[in-house]
Amino acid sequence: MSSLSGSKKSVPTPGITVRVENLSISYRTTFERVPTFKNAITRFGRGQRAVKEIKALKNVTFDVPDGTFLGIIGSNGAGKSTLMRSIAGILPPNEGRIEVNGRISPLLSLGVGFNANLSGRENITLGGLAAGLSRREVADRAEAVTEFAGIEEFIDAPMRTYSSGMYSRLAFSVAVHMDPDILMIDEALSAGDAAFKTKAAEKMQELRDNARAMFLVSHSMASITQLCNRAIWLHKGQLMMEGEPKEVIDKYNEFLKVGPSAVTLEDL
Repeated sequence: MSSLSGSKKSVPTPGITVRVENLSISYRTTFERVPTFKNAITRFGRGQRAVKEIKALKNVTFDVPDGTFLGIIGSNGAGKSTLMRSIAGILPPNEGRIEVNGRISPLLSLGVGFNANLSGRENITLGGLAAGLSRREVADRAEAVTEFAGIEEFIDAPMRTYSSGMYSRLAFSVAVHMDPDILMIDEALSAGDAAFKTKAAEKMQELRDNARAMFLVSHSMASITQLCNRAIWLHKGQLMMEGEPKEVIDKYNEFLKVGPSAVTLEDL
């Protein structure tokens, strides 16, 4: 069990795989302002750097009981990937607490953590070790990972030479072959061609029988409906709704048609 917190650690909650309490995450980004004519002259044409604070998540709270397959939906910039990264332990909370009970095999943005200068085989080893497996356990899975990704003849080449499809297929294969308690996938089913998408979907169905929980971020409402038994909808860092996938998707689609007005936000 691991716990990320803005305060203190706590004991595991029985029957809960992941608990998110009042989670808020913000970060700062810089951008260059367009200078006025006067400033451009005094600064020799250089722009002026400005800092902007982005509130990616705002007081998000929900539980993920054992056996939950959670779909996460929302438009670009809603905070979906930030939420996934925080649960995976990559982004610490500014406020709130995350409780995780189990081993996570994250597939975040298709292969985050891979080293493009290393070979595919070496990255399989790194991915397995990061997932908590021993070198022997990783070695036992390496052939199956390579075969599933369909890159046997390229496995010892540096990953910088891989096409985007090869890179994505290997990332997916590593994630799903490491016996995770908690599987986290961010748009992974868009990886590869139609044949690989079918194989990936079948593997996901297989993992449902063994994983304690699954998180799926996707713009494909069909994937959310098919694979998930629970869904949440995020909008500009706020949790708008949690419930059965069809109910959440229907409300989300209705929202998109009406537009994000203040009245709509209040009603939902």
